[in-house]
Amino acid sequence: MTAPQVTEFGRLPDGTPVRNIRLTGGGLRADLLDYGARLRDLRLAGQDAPLVLGADEVTPYLDAMNYFGAIVGRCANRIGGAGFDLGGTRHATQANEPGVTLHGGAGGASARIWEVTALRADRVRFAWLSPAGEMGFPGTLRAEAEIALEPDATLAVTLRARTDAATPCNFAHHSYFQLGGPDPVRDPVPEHRLWIDAPRYLPVDGRGIPVAAAPAAVAGTRFDFTAPEGRALGRAGIDHNFCLSDAPAGSDGMRRVARVTSATRVLEVETDQPGLQVYDGHGLPEMTGLGGRRYGAFAGLALETQGWPDAVNRGDFPPVILRPGDTYLHRVRYRIAAV
Repeated sequence: MTAPQVTEFGRLPDGTPVRNIRLTGGGLRADLLDYGARLRDLRLAGQDAPLVLGADEVTPYLDAMNYFGAIVGRCANRIGGAGFDLGGTRHATQANEPGVTLHGGAGGASARIWEVTALRADRVRFAWLSPAGEMGFPGTLRAEAEIALEPDATLAVTLRARTDAATPCNFAHHSYFQLGGPDPVRDPVPEHRLWIDAPRYLPVDGRGIPVAAAPAAVAGTRFDFTAPEGRALGRAGIDHNFCLSDAPAGSDGMRRVARVTSATRVLEVETDQPGLQVYDGHGLPEMTGLGGRRYGAFAGLALETQGWPDAVNRGDFPPVILRPGDTYLHRVRYRIAAV
């Protein structure tokens, strides 16, 4: 097994260095950044085609690619009204979209340098300390993210956190997957077939906030991906949370919840979380990515396991409040294979 390689990738505007960490194992090669505990590149061993969208320099990650491959939080997805009530106190969070806090605010986990606390050839552990009041969230939060390359070309992400005061805690891994192989133009994301073990989804308003009537049944809608063979994503535009079924978990507490199939590859997703945010990339702007590749609308597919969006304001949703003495745990595995 090749030893991990750590190199300087670039610098932030204030001069802070950003490090690139290369891992190998399980039939995969991955490049990660300590900026956002971010997966920058992922490839099958011996193959040149990237499996995720990324960049070859720091600058795009400060702008259009700010969430690409990153750990997002403290509270992934959207908080309506940019605030919430907790313990009789109103907390106003940083609104980085009109009237909405997205992915924990502009200074959330994706925009921070994470400390590398453990490193092996096939895995790295990052840590991040978020002080009380940061982006408006109560409590000092200590988070860990372990990213590992496991057998059978499996990318495993394990997220943990503890707090000294009750606070929302709902992290997510935000890679954009592209399974089109060496010629994604001929095998684009809208033609990939998606299966999700989710009988319900969350309809949203124009800000991406779940409506009062959510959740709703997927049956008879364009959000029904429950057929065992899957269904082509198409170009109608999807950026919605799917409410995963209560199917029995395996002995490790994980459930197989989604599968994406292209002409050449298949990606299976397992998790212990109640929700899967699917974003088909319909709103991605034109940009230059890995190796000079051109990205744009529908260039990649985000499959973000997490709690449900705006759960901090919805008592009928699975709770996302972490309390002192408890440990937040979130696990997801992405397994890649040839068709």
